[in-house]
Amino acid sequence: MSTGVIRNINSVPTSPVQMAGVNGAEMAIMVGREHGAPNFALRHFRVTPGGNTPRHSHDYEHEVFIVEGGGTVLLNGSEQPVRSGDVIYVPANQEHQFKADTKAGLRFLCLVPVTRDCGDPTPGS
Repeated sequence: MSTGVIRNINSVPTSPVQMAGVNGAEMAIMVGREHGAPNFALRHFRVTPGGNTPRHSHDYEHEVFIVEGGGTVLLNGSEQPVRSGDVIYVPANQEHQFKADTKAGLRFLCLVPVTRDCGDPTPGS
């Protein structure tokens, strides 16, 4: 049986995202398999001003909440503005990328299946 976990978003250190095409993005797993979560992982991303996550797709959906800052998200084939308070749904197999504005940067939370990581290859590929 799992026990509950409480962690503060500002207290968990982030580590650089290790994927091709990343520029100034760091991530921390706030809640995941290592915390006893059986289904979902909640990740915290920080993107430096002018930085970006990789342009990629994967075989699972994810939900994103913009905590702070702003920039754009590549979604539905075009870049669209995002800012603090926005919620984004990225369907499975849809190409996406987050870019931070050049002044404030971007911080967001991302919910994904606990069994997958965006750096993992798609099963069967």
